Amino acid sequence: FFQKTQTAVKNWFTLFGWSNGQNPISVPYSLRRDVCKIQMTSSEVKGFKQGLGKTLYDMLFHLSGDLLPSITKSQSSHLDPFERIWQLYSEHSTLLAFIKSKGAYLPHVMPEFLLEPDDYKKWIQMQTVGLVRVFLCSLVLDKDLFVLEDSSFETMSKRAWTDVLLQIYKVFVLPRVSSCKVTDLFSLGKAQTMPRIKSDPLSSNIYSPHERTILIWLNEHYEKNRKTVWRDCQKGEVPPMRWIVNFDRDLLDGLVLAAQLASYCPYLIATHFVRMYTNPREPEQFLHNCLILVNAMNAVNLAIGIKV
Repeated sequence: FFQKTQTAVKNWFTLFGWSNGQNPISVPYSLRRDVCKIQMTSSEVKGFKQGLGKTLYDMLFHLSGDLLPSITKSQSSHLDPFERIWQLYSEHSTLLAFIKSKGAYLPHVMPEFLLEPDDYKKWIQMQTVGLVRVFLCSLVLDKDLFVLEDSSFETMSKRAWTDVLLQIYKVFVLPRVSSCKVTDLFSLGKAQTMPRIKSDPLSSNIYSPHERTILIWLNEHYEKNRKTVWRDCQKGEVPPMRWIVNFDRDLLDGLVLAAQLASYCPYLIATHFVRMYTNPREPEQFLHNCLILVNAMNAVNLAIGIKV
């Protein structure tokens, strides 16, 4: 599950996280490596974008519209290895504090988990010999030393960077979903037996209001289009009414997503969607539906690297 989540995160940020098109990333390797390359030449936004290039901070600026406080000053990497480690640690601390201030939840991610493996070893050395007290003073005087082995650090670092990206998506991308109420079919009396999904903040402890707005949108288009899309289906009857309440099981058979795509590209119904199984039960039938959906997306140039 974690590997699938990491792949999805990597693909989304590769495709949509940057201001000038795609930029391939790897989690955590390219993120850790590129952060170390930061060279500031100006506190102005123009200088920031020219001097920084495609790093995590460039991506964060594109998604949030804000610069991190410590990244707005002219700075360069220290030549002294221990001062450089402290600089990176300070930047990672600022990054975490910044996204937490916007609503991110990352109590388990420590700044040192975002370092390169060799830098993490230097950080532990600084902790052990007490050099870090020169830089942090009272900030770490009462902090217990938590040392990870090499293999454990890589696992922790990969998880930490993945969670950072997920929280960046949560606080800067999901809120772009319109807060306007979706005119769903339930309010029109066409599905009174179906429970409604509420978008108010206290109605769920799993999904945010923005995610529930997307669920309402999925329910609306599926109920509106299911009889039209599969009226002449070659592999079954019109699929039954369903209540779409999550982004996992309810999307597995491809029918819900096909209904959304048909809303905007109805010409795909005759060429693709009529060949889908409307009541799939075997793994091969689920795969069949997903392949048709991916082919339909490719047909309208939605080539976003989906692999089935």
